Amino acid sequence: MGPLTTHSADHPSPTDQAAGDSPGVQIRPPSLADGAAMWRLARDSGTLDLNTSYAYLLLARDFAATSRLAVRDGEGVGFVLGYLRPAAPETLFVWQIAVDASQRGKQVAGRMLDALLEDLPQVRRLETTITEENTASQRLFASFARRHGASEEITELITEEHFPDAGHGAELLHTISPLHAGS
Repeated sequence: MGPLTTHSADHPSPTDQAAGDSPGVQIRPPSLADGAAMWRLARDSGTLDLNTSYAYLLLARDFAATSRLAVRDGEGVGFVLGYLRPAAPETLFVWQIAVDASQRGKQVAGRMLDALLEDLPQVRRLETTITEENTASQRLFASFARRHGASEEITELITEEHFPDAGHGAELLHTISPLHAGS
């Protein structure tokens, strides 16, 4: 649905300690060893397109700088996978976000996005695609835009006809900008 000064359990970012959030959740870049947990979170989400476990292992390793993992009691409880678009390096594309059912409603997804953006001062725009029926993701990104004083534009990107496999809904492009406007 996817950087940085590294934050870890030893050096949490300010967004890791926000009031009203799930206490004890640290947000950090993932590593190869976290790929399996990320795959399980995607699988258990019930809404994400599940990719091979191999893909999550490689993405955790190769895109750690543009991704985040939420950890509680040593276990992965959420992730955001993203990358900088090669043709637009000031644009962060967020490919997938998953949060374990035990942590939903505790602002974990928003905190991961905020921590990621904090560590990417060169990012001026965030893009993601969301299906029309995914209201939870729509609310998440609208809230993100408001928190960062940015606007959100929604346009058509990938239609159902683009997908070779039947049953996948259209993916609407959500573009949030400007980000880091004062930087």
